[in-house]
Amino acid sequence: MIGVEAGLYIGSVSDLKDAQSLIDAGVTHILTVDSEEAAVTGFHTKFVRALDDASTDLLSRLDDCVCFICEALRTHSESKSSAVLVHCHVGQSRSAAVVTAYLMKTQHLNLQDAYTKLRNLKPDVKMNEEFMDQLALYELMGCKVDTTDPLYKQFRLKKMTEKYTELQNVPKDVFAVDPAQTQNTEGVYRCRKCRRTLFRRSSILSHCVGSGASAFSHKKTRIVSDSEDQRKCTSYFIEPVQWMEPALLGVMDGQLLCPKCSSKLGSFNWYGEQCSCGRWVTPAFQMHKNRVDEIKHISMSALK
Repeated sequence: MIGVEAGLYIGSVSDLKDAQSLIDAGVTHILTVDSEEAAVTGFHTKFVRALDDASTDLLSRLDDCVCFICEALRTHSESKSSAVLVHCHVGQSRSAAVVTAYLMKTQHLNLQDAYTKLRNLKPDVKMNEEFMDQLALYELMGCKVDTTDPLYKQFRLKKMTEKYTELQNVPKDVFAVDPAQTQNTEGVYRCRKCRRTLFRRSSILSHCVGSGASAFSHKKTRIVSDSEDQRKCTSYFIEPVQWMEPALLGVMDGQLLCPKCSSKLGSFNWYGEQCSCGRWVTPAFQMHKNRVDEIKHISMSALK
């Protein structure tokens, strides 16, 4: 168990075997980031189920973890008798990712500086590459998980594809609300043939210009601007929308048809498709630009 700052420790599951040492160190809160929940009593605990591999979505839980640590340290500053231990199985990857996120958020450090600081304190830390990528995305979002951010949406869709390999029982919240069923206060896109509203502008997922499958927008690469997108991309890649659900579940790929007139709008492939600009997008829900029209929202106040 290594001290990171006043009241914060990082360690492994073996540190839980000596409860007296934890008490002597003032530990009152324990955050477990592991595949199994630790059997401890007499402490305030939080458990985040996570494997130390590329399939794990730790990013979506970072805000909860940081909040738990901050609450424990707030108690520490008030009573001088509270501390928190963040641990995984061996104290090198999962717990390191959480503590690094905490340092980034609370000390306003970039990823590299936060990780270097932690490794200086605990040299055996060795975070897996997937967690580094997720922390890079966390940094891009301002050290706060923004579920409306296109980069986060693309990340979550990719994780859903990896988790639900049969493409069944996919969580309902993966699908964006059907804009035809709600009142819209932003630009929307309609079927060019029948004018049925299909998706909102905020559902468009930007991607990087280029070719190959190695560079994705959640890494620190250049994002397509609107002008570049118009010149090089002949399709919009979007998040799945509720009206697509019957066509998507249980099927790896296929056509996207207008739910009203059945005109072909584009295609989908849960394992990715290549954009006309050369970029491979995974998963891909592709709407051809020549099949839809953008309808811009104009507020009444703007007309006054």
